[in-house]
Amino acid sequence: TMGNWLVNHWFSAAVLAAWLGINIFLFTYYFLFFDQDERYFYTRAILGSALAWARASAKCLNFNSMLILLPVCRNLLSFLRGTCSCCRRTLRKQLDHNLTFHKLVAYTLALLTAVHTIAHLFNLERYNHSQQATDGSLPAVLSKMHLQGSKWLNPIHSNQTTVEYVAFTTIPGLTGVIITLALILMVTSSTEFIRRNYFELFWYTHHLFLIYFAGLVIHGIAGLVRGQTEQSMAEVHPYHCAEYLTQRDQNCTHECCKDPEFGSIPAESWKWVLAPIILYVFERILRVWRAQQKVVVTKVVMHPARVLELQMQKKGFCMEVGQYIFINCPAISPLEWHPFTLTSAPEEDFFSIHIRVAGDWTERLINTFQLETPRIEVDGPFGTASEDVFQYEVAMLVGAGIGVTPFASILKSIWYKFQQADQTLKTKKIYFYWLCRDTGAFAWFNDLLASLEQKMAESGKADFLTYRLFLTGWNTSIANNVALNFDTATDTVTGLRHKTIFGRPMWNVEFAAVAAAHPRSVVGVFLCGPEALAKSLQKSCHQHSSLDPRKVKFYFNKENF
Repeated sequence: TMGNWLVNHWFSAAVLAAWLGINIFLFTYYFLFFDQDERYFYTRAILGSALAWARASAKCLNFNSMLILLPVCRNLLSFLRGTCSCCRRTLRKQLDHNLTFHKLVAYTLALLTAVHTIAHLFNLERYNHSQQATDGSLPAVLSKMHLQGSKWLNPIHSNQTTVEYVAFTTIPGLTGVIITLALILMVTSSTEFIRRNYFELFWYTHHLFLIYFAGLVIHGIAGLVRGQTEQSMAEVHPYHCAEYLTQRDQNCTHECCKDPEFGSIPAESWKWVLAPIILYVFERILRVWRAQQKVVVTKVVMHPARVLELQMQKKGFCMEVGQYIFINCPAISPLEWHPFTLTSAPEEDFFSIHIRVAGDWTERLINTFQLETPRIEVDGPFGTASEDVFQYEVAMLVGAGIGVTPFASILKSIWYKFQQADQTLKTKKIYFYWLCRDTGAFAWFNDLLASLEQKMAESGKADFLTYRLFLTGWNTSIANNVALNFDTATDTVTGLRHKTIFGRPMWNVEFAAVAAAHPRSVVGVFLCGPEALAKSLQKSCHQHSSLDPRKVKFYFNKENF
């Protein structure tokens, strides 16, 4: 199984390994550097190993802050997807793990922030203790150097200073508190539950990233942690002269009489994050520019169960199957953009989306469209895994609940390609599995399947598409109705020729049947649905793929939003 995973995800594995390797290298290298370098001999005399913990975690924080914006530059990812369209599908497909990588980097930032903060709390405590010490020890002597002008090593110059005072009155302290709070709020408000149910909260809180980056750039500017200057090292090297600092007499004559001098470590966070920030600014400018382009809503359809279908046209809009767009309705909220999967096919002269109520914003949008047609802004389209569906001889499409939407586009497009005898269509057979609690909200999809079924039958291609509908939430009245009408030609729940199956699919049985029917094929498995289903499908893909390269192989793809 591990072997199969590496074959399918070698690019993801390589990126992860490189990312982990660089983090480990940076942490280890800088930990040892600050723990052993002679320039920080005196700094370590006061702080001990907490210096190395703080500086090593700071380097890793800079590195991960550099990466955090890249996976959410969706136009950049679309561009990369386009430029490597000649690459293998496994490579293109893995650009869809962008949000997973974004979350991984975010959690790493949270962990490193904790390490960095705790280390600095120890540092402040030790600085404070050394400033107040009167025992003539090396830390005590070093802490009194501020009395001789700008030679200070200990940033705390008063016995009345507290840790809280430093945290809220110095630049590093204050920015540290602010960016830590911003990070905590961003991480906690981006849980699955909040994103699904309170998208506005997630959306607005996530824009604290502006404060995070501003704080990060300013954070190290005051240079409170210092080391001995190169010139001072040449004159009074700590290895020879440290002992004389604590036992110096008034009329000193040897070369160690001069006090050591110290300089700040220059701020460097800006060097790490400047390029990604510039890239992200371009990304946002591009989004604004694209959003300004006029969108004409050509048709508004209100389907049963309050599902709104919008058919639109926009100059230069060019889509692929299974892509999605971001929609903004300035009348509701000028800042909020929400993703929706395209339900039209590239062959149609419009693009469409289906919207159901799933939170405040969608509720307000549907209510607005029932009264008038407001102005709509569109950004996109953006590519996800479903574009690759035509590259497989056999495709297994699995849609759960609202997850059927990308397959509306795919099934329509396949039908158009068929009619036009398109040579790019490698697909010979499609298996479609639709899982939902009740079909009410998907009456529109039902109609689409019925019309496709009819057209395929008329052109003698009825066996090209095999679909199975699994009703996972059903009651006794449905069951009785089914029992009464069991021998009718069409299904009692959906009115389709293929019968509805009550309960959940037995994936092992389904995969075994496909493997038996196509023993030498490469099968693409496409899912738009919940994580639990993704895990069981991924497991089935691994179990039913043959190790023999000439035999059946299952490749798993999942939609990401």
